Amino acid sequence: MKAIVVTDQAAGTAGMTLVERPERQAAINDVVVQVHASGFVPTELTWPSTWTDRLDRDRTPSIPGHELAGVVTGLGYGTRGLSVGQRVFGLTDWYRDGTLAEYAAVEARNLAPLPGDVDFTVGASLPISGLTAWQGLFEHGRLQAGQSVLVHGAAGAVGSMVTQLAREFGAYAIGTGRAADRQKALDFGAQEFVDLENDVLEDVGGVDLVFDVIGGDIGKRSARLIRAGGTLVSIVGPTEARPADGLVVDFVVESDRAQLSEIVQRVRDGRLRTNIGNVAALEDAVATFNSTKRRAGKTVIRVRP
Repeated sequence: MKAIVVTDQAAGTAGMTLVERPERQAAINDVVVQVHASGFVPTELTWPSTWTDRLDRDRTPSIPGHELAGVVTGLGYGTRGLSVGQRVFGLTDWYRDGTLAEYAAVEARNLAPLPGDVDFTVGASLPISGLTAWQGLFEHGRLQAGQSVLVHGAAGAVGSMVTQLAREFGAYAIGTGRAADRQKALDFGAQEFVDLENDVLEDVGGVDLVFDVIGGDIGKRSARLIRAGGTLVSIVGPTEARPADGLVVDFVVESDRAQLSEIVQRVRDGRLRTNIGNVAALEDAVATFNSTKRRAGKTVIRVRP
C-alpha cells in the first residue's frame, strides 16, 4: 500500500516521504479500514508517540495521521460492533501507525459508523477537533447554559467547534485570534471577537471558562480573567497559569464512539459545521504540508479519489 512515513523528527514535515509499505493486518479486536480520507495535525510531529512506542523504543519509520474516514475491509479475532463493508470514522491510537495510508489497522472501539450522507472528507475532519471541543467543554469544563466562554483560536479547526458547541448549549462565546480571523470566528458563532494583535485581552472582563489552544503568555493572562469557581481548559500541555480561585484542566483527547455519533449527527442536521482548510490527494500531501499557502482549518488528505 502507499503510505506517508517519517523518520527524522528534526526534519518535520520536510522529512515526510511517500513510500510503499505492507498492507495492515488486523490484530485481536481490530478492524482494517480502507482509508478514503485522513485528517492531519502538524503538531503531531512533535509528539513523543509519533517516534517511540509506550516503552520508549524507536518505532520509525512511522506513519502519521490519526483521523480517518473509510470502509471496513477486515475484522480481527474477537472484533464486535462493526462489519465488513461498513462506513466508519474515528480517532486512532497515538502509538500505532496512522492514517496517511491506503489502509489502517484500528481498534474497533475507536471507530463509529459514518452515515451514508456524510462525505468521507467531512468525516475525516471531525474526530480530533470535534472530540477535543466536546470533551473540553462538557467533561472537563462542565459547561452550563448561561456561562461565558473565552475561545482562543476561534477561527481554527478546534476553536470553531468549541464556539459552535458552546453556543448550542446556551453559553456566551467570545473568540480570539489574529485580525484576519475576525469574520471567520464570527461566522462560526462567536458573539464577540478579541484581536490578540491589536485589542486588549483584559478588556473582556470575567469569564466562566477559558478554552486555551495557545498557551504561553496568552494562557497566563487568560487565567486571570476567570471568575471564582471557573475553569481553564488547556490542550497545549501543562501550564503554570492558575485562576485565582478556579480549576485548571490539561487533557489529551480520547476516542469515544458515543461522542463521535453525537458530533456527526449535529453535522447531518446542520447544528455543526466542520472547518476544513486544505484538501489534497495522498500524492500531493507532502507538498501540501510544506506549503506556505495553507489555509486556516483542518487539513484533509483524500487517500482515495
